[in-house]
Amino acid sequence: MSNYIGGMTTLYRTEGVNDHGGDGTSWITGGLEVQLASPLAGGAETADTPEQTNPEQLLALAWATCLNATVQAILEGSRRSRVRVTVGLQEADPGPGYEFHVDAYVGIDGAEQSDAEETLRAAHARCPMSKLLRNAATVQVHVEPYAP
Repeated sequence: MSNYIGGMTTLYRTEGVNDHGGDGTSWITGGLEVQLASPLAGGAETADTPEQTNPEQLLALAWATCLNATVQAILEGSRRSRVRVTVGLQEADPGPGYEFHVDAYVGIDGAEQSDAEETLRAAHARCPMSKLLRNAATVQVHVEPYAP
């Protein structure tokens, strides 16, 4: 497999596979395997067991990790930071189907509001997950007080 795609060198590549839909198992080829439970199949409690996950939870973890790693790169480790991402599943308006409503909250230890906002703007412009999400009408980013 080539590491040169679309004129750019690929630094890392992975593959996720699902052949059961919202319930069953999804996996990373040659790696992680996760049990799934749709939040719609059996109520919210079904998707919140430690043994199972869902796309909403995976999206929240992926963006929180990527965005905070980017914040830390910008801060060069000079301050602690925390990113909290909420993902809500709602009926699409207009329909049909559903849509995610996603909010990222960034807190930076000891930062003034304006400095935290500037860091968030820079991180949101640089983070690969943010680049995927930033033009979506149902995605927002916020600064909040740092809480360890």
